[in-house]
Amino acid sequence: MGKARQFPSEAELDQLFVAVDNAGRWGADDELGTLNFITPAKRIAAAALVREGLAMSIGRDLDTLQSANNPSPVRHTMCYQNHYPIGAVDAITLDMHGFALTHLDAIAHVYRGEDVYNRRDAATVAQPTGLTHCDILAQKDGMFTRGVLLDIAAVRGADWLSPDEGVYAADLDAAEQRQRVRVETGDAIFVYTGLQKRELHEGPENLGERVGIMPDAIRWMHEREIAVYSGDCVDAFPNPYGQRYAIYFHAITLAAMGLVLLDIPALEPLVETCKRLGRSDFLLTMSPLRIRGGTGSPVNPIAIF
Repeated sequence: MGKARQFPSEAELDQLFVAVDNAGRWGADDELGTLNFITPAKRIAAAALVREGLAMSIGRDLDTLQSANNPSPVRHTMCYQNHYPIGAVDAITLDMHGFALTHLDAIAHVYRGEDVYNRRDAATVAQPTGLTHCDILAQKDGMFTRGVLLDIAAVRGADWLSPDEGVYAADLDAAEQRQRVRVETGDAIFVYTGLQKRELHEGPENLGERVGIMPDAIRWMHEREIAVYSGDCVDAFPNPYGQRYAIYFHAITLAAMGLVLLDIPALEPLVETCKRLGRSDFLLTMSPLRIRGGTGSPVNPIAIF
């Protein structure tokens, strides 16, 4: 069991929201948020990270089985037409978010109260036909940047973190020091706490009891000017907050920072490859489906070494 988590008050979260707010930083109409940190020079530098020529997916298979952690599974249907003369045809229906699908969040996916990124109003942005601002289509050109794995489980000297633990800014610093790597402007970070390994031994996690990124680590990400956050932990549960901050990590990173979030990656293969190659950074490439008004998109992120 880890030490008891320390949650700041909601008033302190309000102060954090203001401190990391990127509203107006790239213009009043900006819809890219932290993807603005991925410059042409950043892409060129990221391409130079490819030395082994090894490519690997860090996405999960689409899960068609219903479970407590996947209440609305992917529906994969074969459109059987008496052995359709020239080939097979199928259809897929899925819910965009949740805890089973590897997906990108649109920046306007989560609000803080009625606050949406760039000081927009949620009631105006979220319409019956889709998002009118910061939808997933805004990310259509994709991400091609440096990815950095931060192994928090290794920092703690454990195979995995227990559900009552949190990831603090000091843990991120310690992971950098241990791995001799530094997170830089425009990077995509992958925070590893050993969730999939823990589930293999202990069974599916209880979604009401989750390892989480603690608020001071959000400030760390803002100061480092990361472009994308991913990991096997996001919001800590349980937490003491009301509706505005019930999912405080999403509310602050999306609505204030405009930070692009890659949810539900498969990190075990990435961790093993980084260990084997003795490195923690790689080229990351991915792009969402072009869904106008969409709140997110399934995605298959690729790490290339």
